[in-house]
Amino acid sequence: MSGYRCRGLFFNCYVYRAGDVVIGGLFPIHVECFQLPPLSLSLPFLHLSSVRFNQRAYRWLQTMIFAVEEINRDPVLLPNLTLGFLAADTCLAEGTTLGATLAMVTGQEASVAGTECGATPEVPVIIGDARSSASIVVAQTLGPFDLPMVSYFASCACLSDNWRYPSFFRTIPSDAFQALGMARLLHQLGWEWVGLVSGDDDYGKFGVQMLLQDLQGSGVCVAYAEVPSQRRMKHIVDTIRGSTARVVVTFAIAQDARVLMEEVVRQNITDRQWIASEAWVTYSTLSSPKNLPSLAGTIGFALKKAVIPSLGPFLTRLRPDGDYQKSDPFLRELWEEIFGCSLGIDLKFTTNALFSLSILGEGESQYADVSQLRASYNVYKAVYAIAHAIQDMVACRPGEGPFNSERCPDIRKLQPSQIVHYLRRVNFSTPVGDLFHFDINGDPPGSYDIINWHVTPEGTAEFVQVGHFLSSVGVDDQFHINMEKVVWGGGSGDEVPVSICSAACPPGSRHAVQKGRPVCCFDCLSCAEGEISNTTGKSVECIRCPERFWSNPDRTACVPQLVDFLSYSDTMGVILSVISVSGAMLTAGAQATFFYHRHTPLVKANNSELSFLLLLSLKLCFLCALVFIGWPKPWTCMLRHTLFGISFVFCISCLLSRTVVVLVAFRATLPGENLMRYFSPAQQRMGISICTLIQVLICVLWLTLAPPRPAERGGREGRGPRVVLECEVGSVVGFSLVLGYIGLLASLCLLLAFLARKLPDNFNEAKFITFSMLIFCAVWISFVPAYVSSPGKYTVAVEIFAILASSFGLLFCLFAPKCFIILLRPERNTKKHMMSK
Repeated sequence: MSGYRCRGLFFNCYVYRAGDVVIGGLFPIHVECFQLPPLSLSLPFLHLSSVRFNQRAYRWLQTMIFAVEEINRDPVLLPNLTLGFLAADTCLAEGTTLGATLAMVTGQEASVAGTECGATPEVPVIIGDARSSASIVVAQTLGPFDLPMVSYFASCACLSDNWRYPSFFRTIPSDAFQALGMARLLHQLGWEWVGLVSGDDDYGKFGVQMLLQDLQGSGVCVAYAEVPSQRRMKHIVDTIRGSTARVVVTFAIAQDARVLMEEVVRQNITDRQWIASEAWVTYSTLSSPKNLPSLAGTIGFALKKAVIPSLGPFLTRLRPDGDYQKSDPFLRELWEEIFGCSLGIDLKFTTNALFSLSILGEGESQYADVSQLRASYNVYKAVYAIAHAIQDMVACRPGEGPFNSERCPDIRKLQPSQIVHYLRRVNFSTPVGDLFHFDINGDPPGSYDIINWHVTPEGTAEFVQVGHFLSSVGVDDQFHINMEKVVWGGGSGDEVPVSICSAACPPGSRHAVQKGRPVCCFDCLSCAEGEISNTTGKSVECIRCPERFWSNPDRTACVPQLVDFLSYSDTMGVILSVISVSGAMLTAGAQATFFYHRHTPLVKANNSELSFLLLLSLKLCFLCALVFIGWPKPWTCMLRHTLFGISFVFCISCLLSRTVVVLVAFRATLPGENLMRYFSPAQQRMGISICTLIQVLICVLWLTLAPPRPAERGGREGRGPRVVLECEVGSVVGFSLVLGYIGLLASLCLLLAFLARKLPDNFNEAKFITFSMLIFCAVWISFVPAYVSSPGKYTVAVEIFAILASSFGLLFCLFAPKCFIILLRPERNTKKHMMSK
């Protein structure tokens, strides 16, 4: 890129036309200008060299000139006024932009061709700048003086602060709208794991900040956030390559995006879906054929496109005035850039010039391409907004002046604050037919086209509109994208690319966030028992099944719980019922045998009345086990433990009475000592009745205060696929007293029987009582741990087993030997045999 000379300290190069009102313009015609020493002491002009000529920005400049000339020809809009312009090259740098701005508004820095020596026309309003960072610097400088500026490409949301930038306006929507649209796009397409690349300027920083705010709570996570620079570019592209995020959002100006994509293409990264901001989505330099293998399918938000009639021929017009350097100092570079040739120093442009811009086809140069008029349209609207503000000043009537003043503005001596006032009130329709106005912050409504990069059969890029985002309509209608028209990037073809950190959890599981990573990265854990997840996705918590329901083995549905209780249809219930009835029948058989042989010596010697009472109590003990089987009901629950407690106390009372009688009868050794008079049958019956009555009283109190009741074991604390129906004891104290009283009588009986263990061999009743009580105590001592540790219906089965085992122990130990003698050894059932010792 060749160097060029331009006069002035801050005006790198300028284009000027006189007028009644001169509009300033700031355009980055060159990128990254830098100073060179003066060519000679006699010509102390600032010598600048540019890295690259920006055809796109030069088209913006020509669009401003076109709009000014169109307004000057309009017989309705400002018919008696002529607009002029003074446009400068900012070199895409904040310092140069601020210097050019100060020179424009003060008129003290340099002289411009056509003006008096040493003076520059003062401009009351400026169109620019293209960069957000430069616009912030200029707006902060001009704001205190109410000098208005209307930017066509500075979209940083930070510039919407009307308090900090009171005289700033723009025709490009705020990035807040673009960030919102991007967040909607990522969420709607299911891209939950994305990378962010932002420019190291206010445009990139604030844009990404707004995007991150809009992504909060949307389920979209950021895999990495990088800021490109020439020094770190390889590292950044390596990060993009190594990440599992297939979608990359790039919020950067075109120049930063170009540097990034050069490295992406060099490393041949072709499996990423790029999301572009409006700054580069229609930048034709990036969409060159060599970049398409990596960038085809790019989706981005572009400014609203418009067709400006006659702009195309205007851009390619000839310059009949001869010396291009006097009419437009940039034209020579444009020709050399487009046609790739070097023009001679004294070459003049004529109507018979060898080269003509009019021969260029659409898309052959950024400058002449009018198929994507977006930023150019913003420049066009900025000029018309200023023109309509001046028109409103002209139409002012006395008493309707700005700030409620009586005097209307003097058009020949415009005050910047007056322009600010009228700019806030403009509401007009552009020649293209679009309505336009500024809101309270100086922003227009958000309006974007969603652009998709298609590849034509010729191998070139085509910018195809596949949707839109409009902030001025309802929330439901703001965002729209035609999925059928989209060509996806990253080699996905017709399928929407998948960009997730972790695959969706299958039904029956939930996701657990990985430590130290975003919420989109998770592990899938199976739902706990009693909980389900019946959808594929990212269920944070499994759903607990309602009462009477439980999760199926796959944890995908709640199924009714199986009701579990010891029933007569269960195998165990049948076996225990048969054993219980068998025990009762054996007891009845022994009772019948004793009754039939009641007059024999053996039956008489064993106190037939106590024997019949004992057999009756044993029969009740066997039969009470049947109450424990079946569906628990309130009456069965109360009957279970009370019948059990009273039956066993009745049995042990009879056994205790017999033990006492045997002990007293064989221990009375003193002459004349008649202890048996205290243990007559009537007194024995009284003793049995008193012992049993105590248990009855305990049971009555228990049933009155806290009776046993049906309950379901396995509530919220420990549920399972089965709900266990059981009888709760109601009062633990009452249940303990019942068992404790039985244990007290059993222990006392065992002690007395042990004391009477050495009775005569032919009358070994005490030994049988001792052995039976040992079995009884052993069974019930073993019952406690077995009862506590048994699950579900087996708890009831353990209790029934203890009842039956202890009852059979008493029956066989006390009555089996006697029945054996009565039935099989009748010769031993004689008084002589029993009194032999």
